[in-house]
Amino acid sequence: MYMPPQYEEARPELLHQLIADHPLGALVTVGPDGLDANHVPFEFVPSGDGPLGTLRAHVARANPLWREATERPDALVIFQGPTAYISPNWYPSKHEEHRKVPTYNYLVVHAHGRIVVHDDEAFVRGLVARLTRKMEAGEPAPWKMGDAPADYISQMLSMIVGIEIQVTKLVGKWKLGQEKEARDRRGAIAALRERGGDARAQVAEAMFKAKPELE
Repeated sequence: MYMPPQYEEARPELLHQLIADHPLGALVTVGPDGLDANHVPFEFVPSGDGPLGTLRAHVARANPLWREATERPDALVIFQGPTAYISPNWYPSKHEEHRKVPTYNYLVVHAHGRIVVHDDEAFVRGLVARLTRKMEAGEPAPWKMGDAPADYISQMLSMIVGIEIQVTKLVGKWKLGQEKEARDRRGAIAALRERGGDARAQVAEAMFKAKPELE
């Protein structure tokens, strides 16, 4: 990933939090026909077996990924955080010199590692239970595995295979206009807040945290 120095984010706690907040990762592997990508919700364990933690997930048994991983285990998982379009009209300097262009601001984490396959019910049952508890936590009456008949759950579990990715490198890119003039950053933050929406608000907050001296 192209990384201008001002965009690099290496603080583990921030990288871990983005993964926790946006667990649906794009899992990129190399199969017999070349590059492949699968979109999978992950559990991240910072203290896992990998040097930088462990990502755990499951894929359909019918998905060839888990069989192909035995020969080609290298993987990249992309976790996309909030994004927001930035109009040049939001920069005060644009109205003076007209030398500004549109862009996107975003936060993203790339996790590199190697896939280990876990084709056993105990692994996938525990993983699914944990993922379910996390995803259902905000519901008024959270669904749990025990709500469904035991034989049905067993049948569903038999149709998936567990995977772990032992993380060897975590790369964070916080592209938040750090190189812009202070007044232009203020203008973009104000415009994002005014227009509303969760993603815009999150990007605006991240822009402010990157350089809190703006306010």
